[in-house]
Amino acid sequence: MPTDRPQRIAVVLPVHNEAGVVGSVVARIPRSIDGIPLTPLVVDDGSTDSTGAIARAAGALVLRHVTNLGVGAATRTGFAAALDLGADLIVTMDADDQHDPSDIESLVRPAIDKKLDVVIGNRLIHPEGMPLSRIMANWLLNGITLLVYGGSVSDSQSGFKCLTADAVRKMDLRADRYDICSEIVGEIFSKKLRYGSVAVKPVYTTYSQAKGQHFLNGVNIVLQLLVRMMRRV
Repeated sequence: MPTDRPQRIAVVLPVHNEAGVVGSVVARIPRSIDGIPLTPLVVDDGSTDSTGAIARAAGALVLRHVTNLGVGAATRTGFAAALDLGADLIVTMDADDQHDPSDIESLVRPAIDKKLDVVIGNRLIHPEGMPLSRIMANWLLNGITLLVYGGSVSDSQSGFKCLTADAVRKMDLRADRYDICSEIVGEIFSKKLRYGSVAVKPVYTTYSQAKGQHFLNGVNIVLQLLVRMMRRV
C-alpha cells in the first residue's frame, strides 16, 4: 500500500439474481471504518432480474456482465474495478445475506493493524447453525486444497475475505467459478503472502441455503483442484 493507512476500501459483491436481498446487504455495509471510506462494488453477473438496479439504488457502484460467467469471473472483474478505483484494501463477500456486513471491520482490522496481506473469515470456528453437510464439505475441500497447493487455511472456501491491493496484483487468478476460493489460497502460498483468519458467523436462512453452493458446485471444485494437481505432477 502506498501509505501505512489505507485511503479507500472496496467491498466486492459478485451477484447473480439476488434482487430479493441485495438491497438490504448493500445498505448494511458500513460506509466508513475509522474515517476510511468504503465503496460497495456489485458485479452483476448476468442477472435476469432487477438485481443491478436495486443494488445501485442502495448505494453500490454496479458493473454488469452481459451473460452469467460465474462467481470467479465476477470476483476477478470486481478486483480489477477496485484497483481502478484506487482501493488499498478489498473485501469480498456474498450477496445472498449469508455474510453479516458488521463483520467487515473484523476482517479489515488485522490487515491494517498486523499488516497482513490476506485475512480470511473463518466460519468453522463458531459453526452454530451451519448445516453439518456444509461443515463436512468444507473440511474435505480444506484437505484437497492442502494436497493440491501444499498449504491449507482454516476455511479455504470462505468467500468473506480482506485482501490488500498489493496482494491482489501479485495473484494470478484465472478461475471462473467457485474454485476461485481455492485458487486464492494457492496464491497465498505461491506468492508467500502473510495471512490470518478471524471468526465470522454465517447466517444460514432458508434463502441463503437455497442460494449457496450446491452439490454439483462442490463436485466441480474437487474436479478443478484435481486437474490442477495433475498438471503439477
